[in-house]
Amino acid sequence: MHSQLSRRQLLQTAGCGFGYLALASLATQQALAASDPLSPRKTHHPPRAKRIIFLFMHGGPSQVDTFDYKPRLERDDGKQLPFEPAKGTTVSRTLLKSPWKFRQYGECGHYVSDLFPHIATHVDELCFLSGMHTEGQSHGQAVLTLHTGVHNLTRPSMGSWIVYGLGTENQNLPGFITICPTRGHGGALNYGSAFLPAIYQGTAIGSAGSPASSAQIRYLSNKDRTAEQQRRQLDLLQSLNREHLARSGDDDRLDGVIESYELAFRMQSAVPRLTDLSGESAAVLKLYGIGEKPTDDFGRQCLLARRFAEAGVRFIQVSHSFKWDQHGNLLKGHQQNALEVDRPIAGLLTDLRQRGLLDDTLVLWGGEFGRTPVVQGKDGRDHNPQGFTVWLAGGGVKGGLTHGATDEFGYYAVQGKVHMHDLHATLLWALGLDHEKLTYRYAGRDFRLTDVYGNVVKEIFA
Repeated sequence: MHSQLSRRQLLQTAGCGFGYLALASLATQQALAASDPLSPRKTHHPPRAKRIIFLFMHGGPSQVDTFDYKPRLERDDGKQLPFEPAKGTTVSRTLLKSPWKFRQYGECGHYVSDLFPHIATHVDELCFLSGMHTEGQSHGQAVLTLHTGVHNLTRPSMGSWIVYGLGTENQNLPGFITICPTRGHGGALNYGSAFLPAIYQGTAIGSAGSPASSAQIRYLSNKDRTAEQQRRQLDLLQSLNREHLARSGDDDRLDGVIESYELAFRMQSAVPRLTDLSGESAAVLKLYGIGEKPTDDFGRQCLLARRFAEAGVRFIQVSHSFKWDQHGNLLKGHQQNALEVDRPIAGLLTDLRQRGLLDDTLVLWGGEFGRTPVVQGKDGRDHNPQGFTVWLAGGGVKGGLTHGATDEFGYYAVQGKVHMHDLHATLLWALGLDHEKLTYRYAGRDFRLTDVYGNVVKEIFA
């Protein structure tokens, strides 16, 4: 005869069983997380920032007309450069002063030109790297170097490396989003994953030349099928993919396809809510200059960047493409460009700070190179990878600091020089990643974003 147990006796007897079930469930979840290529990863050291917003000024803004004030250039306007211009640049040696006045701002007293009156009010939060230099005299070379670390080979973009190293904080969103990216000078290579699994590539929202108000992720929605029908279709497709993978053995490309399909399905519910700005207050829209000319387009991109950062995306790029290449008509070109981006960028910094996001969000502003202090043609400037400025904000950097310098004309980086490899190493370090340890085995060797170069500029961090 079987003895009957009371409810209390049953619970007492099975208590350990429930604990085991809970432990088994937790272990299963941990195993799934470990197998998920987008699950959050441990960092190499304590991070200063959780994410990066990169404000890309495509074309090469002029350092001597924006954030690198040169009194000697103003004084010697029209005179000849007292040393040889860099090879590959314009043959002109005639110095051209900035058409904009520079003023001191903030407690740090940094000089900013009248191009950026709104950003200038944030100088005590900005860290200027004024000794930047890079590889590549042409846009294609320099843009690829900025985004991938090399200009002559196909390599993973820095956003892809970051997501590979860190995973993402939101499993329903990509770890890397690029808003209105350029189609030229490398195009998709600038946000591609190359030999890294496809799940780490950037997801584009819109493209350069299309208004940000209509920027969407392509093929995200399917109006002809319900979510349940799409799930059944995907399950069938994924079963075929997994069968193929089982026959083929380990294949990162197939793994990436499978993971990308699953992520795309999850994104259908998460992304439309984030790209819909209708729920933002009138005050926030005004802060970014949305609904006004000429700030509406870039303002929308910056607000989207804040929303994605808030939602846990690791790397968000906002591109002002391809507008800063003033070989002629410097005054009109740079003036219009600055009017489009100055207020939205200042609005982004204010919004991030007010929401408590600036402390763990690293904002990077810059182009692929700078411009020459000598004139090209009648009233332009040529490319200058020998010396230029980028700035950082948030993410533990020292606000109000200027690191490095160009010569007294603004041509060559001469102090505190920071190569693009050094910048990449520094960005990774801020995120808790050692650029020498963040490697991926491919074609018989270990690759990394910085190749065999790069030094972290630790002195810019508090």
